[in-house]
Amino acid sequence: MLTLGNLILSACYHRVSVESINRVPGQFHDTEITIAGRVANSFGVAAAGAFELDDGTGRLWVLSDTPDLPAHNSSVTVTGRIEQGLSFGGRTFVIILRETRKAS
Repeated sequence: MLTLGNLILSACYHRVSVESINRVPGQFHDTEITIAGRVANSFGVAAAGAFELDDGTGRLWVLSDTPDLPAHNSSVTVTGRIEQGLSFGGRTFVIILRETRKAS
């Protein structure tokens, strides 16, 4: 029953490719979107972290408000909002997805 509920809820979010986001990030402004792929890189700073997701069409960094990041090479689905020009952990990201729902 819980799995069915998660499936129904995840269907409510707009899944897009990283290529689409990187091509026209402004199109996704103020829109909650979902991406899925493989974790290529990650790093944590204090009580937060970031991981790079590769969906086969491109790569996109995801900012998480938790240091509990998914494992390298694991497959995840994450929902969030696109932000541009964000600095985190001594790095500046042109485009990043700020996680609003925990990666699964």
